[in-house]
Amino acid sequence: MKHVISLSPHVHSGDSVQKNMYGVCIALVPALIASVWCFGLGAAVVLATSVAACVLCEWAITKFILRREVVTILDGSAVLTGLLLGFNLPSNLPLWIIIIGAVVAIGVGKMTFGGLGCNPFNPALVGRVFLLISFPVQMTTWPVAGSMGYLDCETAATPLAVMKYAIKSSDPGVLRQLPDSIDMLIGMTGGSLGEVSAICLLIGCAFMIWRKIITWHTPVSILVTVAVLAEVMHLVNPAYASAEYVLCSGGLMLGACFMATDYVTSPMTHKGQVIYGVAIGVLTVVIRFFGAYPEGMSFAILIMNAFTPLINTYVKPKRFGEVKK
Repeated sequence: MKHVISLSPHVHSGDSVQKNMYGVCIALVPALIASVWCFGLGAAVVLATSVAACVLCEWAITKFILRREVVTILDGSAVLTGLLLGFNLPSNLPLWIIIIGAVVAIGVGKMTFGGLGCNPFNPALVGRVFLLISFPVQMTTWPVAGSMGYLDCETAATPLAVMKYAIKSSDPGVLRQLPDSIDMLIGMTGGSLGEVSAICLLIGCAFMIWRKIITWHTPVSILVTVAVLAEVMHLVNPAYASAEYVLCSGGLMLGACFMATDYVTSPMTHKGQVIYGVAIGVLTVVIRFFGAYPEGMSFAILIMNAFTPLINTYVKPKRFGEVKK
């Protein structure tokens, strides 16, 4: 009789990198539909360019620089990076800037460290922050919701910009310029592609939790922390927007549900994920309310990505049979 000996795990759940990556892509479909409905051709062009550039860049680096025989573009990670990068961009961004962002996201944020599973920082956020620093004017020129063109669209201030001006002027009356909170939750708002219809992002998050692609610990801890701090600040000073506006504005929902939950760059244990999420929430509120830049989600996640190894060490469970000191 032939005996086959194999390494653990001997009972497999059926999960795989490819399955989970495309599962996240499916969860982004409601937000993708909302962004195309809101910005029209511009959203479609930005997302298609971002995904194509990320996939092509990973293929070229793997084939011609690393000279690996195994091509990794089919595992879905490059497609997901392209989608997330595209969701962090305005719908009127020139194509050549999008391509630069994709090259930085894949080439610097991912493949420089060895590829998927080795990158310490979220690749899409690396690309987004690089573009924000390098091309601040183009990255902060936001089309008005309902602008269906690509480069010939009308631009205006976003809800985050209105909130920031209210804080600087110490005038609560400025907040009357904000859209209704219900409209921000379900409707169209100006900004990047991932800032429209918070409810679509929450539907995607619920889908991922239901499919056990992610757990609730990171997104819930971020959203609860931001809500509590924002409401406290609003009660102290009405010039600060209330919790419902802060939660539904900017890239908070996209970051909490889809970017902070990245497997590679977030803590492994549930306790670590709660610590990680609370810290991201605190940093986001601090940057939004007291920093020079209206948005703080991207910077908060990248900062905590750097602390992830430390958090994993701090909350590392005790090994079975370890002698108590």
